[in-house]
Amino acid sequence: MVEELARRWRAPLDRTECNSRLGEGADGVLLVQPQTYMNRSGYAARCLLERHGLDPSEILVIYDEINLPLGRLRLRRSGSPAGHRGLESILENLRTDQIPRLRLGIAPETGAPPGEGLPDFVLAPFAADEQEKVDEMIRRAADACEVWVGEGVEAAMNRFNG
Repeated sequence: MVEELARRWRAPLDRTECNSRLGEGADGVLLVQPQTYMNRSGYAARCLLERHGLDPSEILVIYDEINLPLGRLRLRRSGSPAGHRGLESILENLRTDQIPRLRLGIAPETGAPPGEGLPDFVLAPFAADEQEKVDEMIRRAADACEVWVGEGVEAAMNRFNG
């Protein structure tokens, strides 16, 4: 997802800060790809916010969501982590749940795998027959990010949730 925005904005992820790869897009928008373990991504988020003087409401956290069907997007302005360890780490480290987030659905057509198989499922590559849907989801998610940057969370929610 971040690579798609980096490609569109011609903003290579060629800097390293706070255990993250960074690129800078138009108007100084930072593209960030944490290189920590997912459940420790909050440390990178806090470091970057402090270093760049940003408020948590100025970031958009993008992550995969096993509770959404493959290809579905869901944008929210705030809320709980709903069991997602990466988002939980970010909310804990930034001490707020007022953080916009974009969830990208990855659940298989047959429903979520059993709890024990979840880590293997999430880390596995998508099946060949899912790739077209995944590519389209990434394009739409990048579009949603661009609307979020240019018009705000409300406009992006109205256009991409559903």
